[in-house]
Amino acid sequence: MAKRRITIPPGIWEKCEKCEQLIYKKRLKENFYVCPKCGHYFRIGADIRIKLLTDEFKEIAEEIQPCDPLGFYDTKPYKERLKEARKKSGLSEAVKVGIGKIDGKQVALGVLDFNFMGGSMGSVVGERITILVEEAIKRKIPLIIVSSSGGARMQEGILSLMQMAKTSSAIKKYKDEVKSPYISILTHPTTGGVSASFAFLGDIIISEPKALIGFAGPRVIEQTIKQKLPEGFQSAEFLLQKGMIDMIVERKELKNTVSKLISILKS
Repeated sequence: MAKRRITIPPGIWEKCEKCEQLIYKKRLKENFYVCPKCGHYFRIGADIRIKLLTDEFKEIAEEIQPCDPLGFYDTKPYKERLKEARKKSGLSEAVKVGIGKIDGKQVALGVLDFNFMGGSMGSVVGERITILVEEAIKRKIPLIIVSSSGGARMQEGILSLMQMAKTSSAIKKYKDEVKSPYISILTHPTTGGVSASFAFLGDIIISEPKALIGFAGPRVIEQTIKQKLPEGFQSAEFLLQKGMIDMIVERKELKNTVSKLISILKS
C-alpha cells in the first residue's frame, strides 16, 4: 500500500531568526508576534502595530507623497528605491498617521515602519508627523508615536535633517498648548535622527524589550572612541537602568499600559 503524501500549504509556518524554530503562524499572531519558544520579538509593520494598539483608526495625510527633490542616485535612482519600498511594505511612505481610539479614548497616532527604507525619516515622514501633531493640538487629544527607524534618509540630504527640527518644534507647541500626554514608544531599532528628535521628547517614553535604541550604532562608537562599550549598551534594559527611558513593556501589555497612562495623565 502506497504511503499517502501529506501536503503542507505554504505560508502557515514562520521560522524564528533567533532560535531557528518553526512556529505556526496562527500561534505567532496569537502571541503578539513574539516567539513562544525563545521570546524573540518579530519586527511588525505599521498596519499590524495599529491593529494591536487601537480599537479603530482613520489615516490622515496619506495624499502627501514622496518625490525626488535632489535627483539622487547611488547604486540606483532614489525613485527606484521608493518604488521597491512601496512594493515591499505595501505603504506609500515610512510612516502612517491618523486618528484612532484606544479603549474608547481618542488619540493621534503615528507609526513608523522599518520595512519602508528602514523607517528612515525624509521630508514626507516629517511633514506627516507634523500634521499629526497639529491635529492633536486642534483636537486637544493625547499624542502617540511608535518609532522604528534607522534615522534620517540620506537620499534627501539636508531636507531630511531639517525634519528633526521641524518635528521637535511641533511637539514643543503641542506640549505648550495641550494638557494631554505625548507617549513615545520605541521599538527595535530606534536610531539616528529619529532618536535625536521626536522619539526622545515624550512625556512618557516606553520601549519594547531588548530594543536597540541610540544615535550612532555600538560598532561606530567603539571604532570612534577606541574603547569597549559596556555589556548591553544601547539596549532598552541598559537605557532604563540609566534613566533614559521610563519603562519597558511587553508587546501583549502595550495597549493596556498606554490606555492606563492616558487615563492617569489626561487632564
